[in-house]
Amino acid sequence: MHGVKLNSQEIEQYQQDGFILQKELFDSEEMDLLLETSKTDQVLRQNSKDYIDASGKASKLALWNHPGDDLYGMFSRCERIVNSCELLIQGGVYHFHSKVMMKEPFVGGAWEWHQDYGYWYGLGCLYPDLISAYISIDTASRENGCLQVIKGSHKMGRIDHGQAGQQAGADQARVEEALKKLPLIYCEMEPGDTLFFHSNLLHRSDQNRSAKPRWSLICCYNAVFNSPFREDSGHPHFTPLKKVADTAIKAVGRTNFSGQTHFWNSENETKGKVTA
Repeated sequence: MHGVKLNSQEIEQYQQDGFILQKELFDSEEMDLLLETSKTDQVLRQNSKDYIDASGKASKLALWNHPGDDLYGMFSRCERIVNSCELLIQGGVYHFHSKVMMKEPFVGGAWEWHQDYGYWYGLGCLYPDLISAYISIDTASRENGCLQVIKGSHKMGRIDHGQAGQQAGADQARVEEALKKLPLIYCEMEPGDTLFFHSNLLHRSDQNRSAKPRWSLICCYNAVFNSPFREDSGHPHFTPLKKVADTAIKAVGRTNFSGQTHFWNSENETKGKVTA
């Protein structure tokens, strides 16, 4: 799938729906590398944190701001992802953050209805010109808590968010009204499938009550002109993104996180600035 380029119809679909799913954006060899690396990476596990949903169940998440030269960095810096984000956001982007979300069998918690901009607005981003690329590491199904989105909900603009467990949840009354008017989509995905979605798209996921894990790598990007104005945002201001060729993923192979990677700390978390 190297050299993938979105066509005008796909870009229009994203603008209308707030998301677009690219099947098999990464091949089986690339995904085997990511699967094996992430699930044996002790630095990743040591830096993952529990995020409690409204019912008390926990999902694990590890988040970092700056992409390195490891395998994770090659995914978030590869032209396949970055060029697609620039086409969809209609301008230059830089890396905002990436995260590995770990929804474990039987115990993985839910993520409440929210918009990513519901979090990122508070960081000082003036505009919702941010985008996420959700790469499925495991098969994601209804049974293990796949992502759910409300099609077209990004056009509603930013919705007020309150606290739901250790997460920020969108105003439930507005969510319920949106569900009366707009389609609910279950984003069932196979490893290598990638969902690009707008920062104002309402999305959530159920608890994982199955015997199968549901891990994902989520790479988030901000428009170059939309750098946070707050100095204490905890997210990087505009930093030039060094793209790499799509072939870099296989070339770098199984390279884990190093001790130099700066993961998000507990001070950031208590400010309610983590989203998945």
